[in-house]
Amino acid sequence: MLKCVRNLLQKLKVVKSTKPTISNQSHINLLIIREMFTEESIIGELFVNGERFCDTLELPYRDNQRSISSIPAGEYPVRVRYPRESATRDYLHLLVEEVPNRDFILFHRGNTAKDSRGCILVGQGSQHNIVYNSTLAMDLLIKELINLGGKNIKLIIKNK
Repeated sequence: MLKCVRNLLQKLKVVKSTKPTISNQSHINLLIIREMFTEESIIGELFVNGERFCDTLELPYRDNQRSISSIPAGEYPVRVRYPRESATRDYLHLLVEEVPNRDFILFHRGNTAKDSRGCILVGQGSQHNIVYNSTLAMDLLIKELINLGGKNIKLIIKNK
């Protein structure tokens, strides 16, 4: 586990966040403001401790149905999930917990709704139904969360 984190930090040493959110808070706040709703996706903005961090892409809301819907707006605990815990993700990513009637809702890499089965994709830039530079956005997000302590992460999702 520690080796995985060290390897990621070494890999990201040359990558710099444009707006660091270093904080002495005992918890980390993630806020998604969902802004653009289409039949294919929802585009939003992700804020880390109040600072805009990146864009998000989710599936449209379809009554919280598994694999075809985004999760309801609300508040959820989140934790860092290690590659060894996943059969499909070989990198650090985030697990959203306590989603009613759902499980394994992740923050992970991907660019379009086809890359999500109800999860949250992150990107550095967006347009209609697409987020860009998802690998970089995910790596920067994990780096930022680890720099902030990596624990006690709370996600709030709001529809605009």
